[in-house]
Amino acid sequence: MPLLFRESYNSTRCLSNTEELRVASSYTDFELIDLAIQGNDKYFAEIVNRHQSIVASSAMNMLGDMEEAREIGQQVFIRFYQSMSSFKKEAKLSTYLTRITINLCLNHLKRNQTFGPRTYHLDVATNISVTDQSKDLESKEIVNIALQKLEEAHRAVIVLRMIQGYDTLQTAEILGIPKGTVLSRLKRAMDKLKTILINDFNYEYT
Repeated sequence: MPLLFRESYNSTRCLSNTEELRVASSYTDFELIDLAIQGNDKYFAEIVNRHQSIVASSAMNMLGDMEEAREIGQQVFIRFYQSMSSFKKEAKLSTYLTRITINLCLNHLKRNQTFGPRTYHLDVATNISVTDQSKDLESKEIVNIALQKLEEAHRAVIVLRMIQGYDTLQTAEILGIPKGTVLSRLKRAMDKLKTILINDFNYEYT
């Protein structure tokens, strides 16, 4: 289990032995939800194990702070645990959890007005490159710093589309905005990001 959630869910995981986890891992997400609703926590532990990476990644990409991301991750799974019985099996669970994560992150950022320097740990957007590939790691850090300068709405679109790999429709569903808004917001976000990279960091594009 990744470090981000290890402490929070260690007590849940200890309910399950290796054989139980092996069996639990063979179920679909929807089957695990049904079983977890019946009160067997080992099946919820498998849900956490299966989806914690995308929750952790989304939270870190939005917040850039390990402790804040850990707190949001805990809230995501606690909230889902408390509302499992009302979960509608019309959407993928990963998409549903990502939606909760992004919304909690946006609310957190607004409450704390967290604009300003942050330390980011995320993958660079795939369509941004530099002329000197030997500086790849340095380039990622530069992009990470530049990303924090974007307003939350633009940051969220880049995280979902360019980093998490959701398509336009999925991004629209997660953010609760029209598809056209995703497209226009992504273009503005990428234009702003490019301007920041060029003006603040003399970043070179191929």
